Amino acid sequence: MLVGLGFAYTGLRINFVWVLAAVLLALAMRRKNGFKLLLIVFLAFGLGWWRGIGFGEQIAVYDQLYDQKLSIVGKADEDANYNKYKQISFSAGNLMLEDGSKIPGKILVSGYGANSVLHGDEVYITGKLRPGYGTYNARMSYAQFTVVQHNPTLIAEFRRNFIVGMQNALPEPAASFGMGLLVGQRATLPEDVKQALLMVGLTHIIAVSGYNLTIILRASGGLFAKQSKRLTTLFAVGLIVVFLLITGSSASIVRAAIVSMLSITAAYYGRSIKPLNLIALAAAITAWANPMYIWADLGWYLSFLAFYGVLVLAPLMAKRLTPRMRNSVIVMIALESICAEIMTMPFVLFNFGQISFVGLLANVLVVVFIPLAMLLGLTAGLSGMLFSSYAGWIALPAKILLTYMLDIAHILSGIPNVFIEDLSLSLPQMLIIYFLVVFATVLLWFKANPKSDTITDKNEDNLQGAKV
Repeated sequence: MLVGLGFAYTGLRINFVWVLAAVLLALAMRRKNGFKLLLIVFLAFGLGWWRGIGFGEQIAVYDQLYDQKLSIVGKADEDANYNKYKQISFSAGNLMLEDGSKIPGKILVSGYGANSVLHGDEVYITGKLRPGYGTYNARMSYAQFTVVQHNPTLIAEFRRNFIVGMQNALPEPAASFGMGLLVGQRATLPEDVKQALLMVGLTHIIAVSGYNLTIILRASGGLFAKQSKRLTTLFAVGLIVVFLLITGSSASIVRAAIVSMLSITAAYYGRSIKPLNLIALAAAITAWANPMYIWADLGWYLSFLAFYGVLVLAPLMAKRLTPRMRNSVIVMIALESICAEIMTMPFVLFNFGQISFVGLLANVLVVVFIPLAMLLGLTAGLSGMLFSSYAGWIALPAKILLTYMLDIAHILSGIPNVFIEDLSLSLPQMLIIYFLVVFATVLLWFKANPKSDTITDKNEDNLQGAKV
């Protein structure tokens, strides 16, 4: 399906798809697994191609609208913030032109007009439409906009009140950093903090992602480990849904939620999904929902490269360690960080030409404290909402820990030549590196799963799996 979606980006049409599908279907009736597998693969390719072609035709309307001054009515997908040009910036969907015709996708708006734009607000926007980037189909800069109608929601109101509570309880930049850890908000972070986190390879901790969900799921597992499996599953699913609502359902957290939900569903039925299948299935689901991910979103590729490093490469490398090292939180965080860096670094060098030489050290010194920082940050925000008179004292532990994490970023970013911005890879070089990584993964897999396993060894493995 992913290959079909990618092929559809070329715009080429395949008229023989269903004819060949019928031939393969006839061959599949011979009850041979090879033909059935071939049929499934081909139909999935055709399905991806069909989805991609249809989506491409929908967004083709933008080609006629670019470089024109338009008036559009849309709904804000997020609370607006100020960008580096001091303009109010937000993304908008549910778009409709003045003549009443609807256009698909979403646009990035930056400009002037209303003092604030909140999530769910209906906004009237006027400006020149330009080609977008990433998952944005278009953008408007220096636009003029007014809020036509407010559409407040309880979740959005709670989120804003929590942000105010965090700011009441903690000084800056600790308050903004705490919000970044909890819900991925980084618009209010000072530029020097953003730059320091970028230089030491810690930007990912303020982009709400799968790590945040892992913490939540571990917490739910600990609370209900001795209760029923159904209660544990329902609580975990409920936490994921609430987390999605509070964080604004960003693309990265939706990807992580899909991976988590697939794992939870399999575990509920006493099954397990091979990590590579889990990653591929999540990639297919997200790309099918929005083909712009596979066509233009670098973050989508980085997410699944990191997933591969953490879910596939790290466990294989961990099997080469001693049991004592595998049980060490610091060792495993370091190993997962190394594997994630191995998978994402060639892609980053190819697209951005930058690298941090202290990323591993920074992750070991900081990432291990993120679960505690999230818990203390949540306590600080709630205390600022409910007990503002005592919030400073209640939030003191959060202030100390968040300040430590920020100090580590500033100290490491101050080391000369730790961040290089003019080092890049060509496409062939990047592909060669990934070929070597996959080859190493296959070797590690064969070493971890030798053919000489005895029946007794396999029985013991099954017994251990049943205990887990």
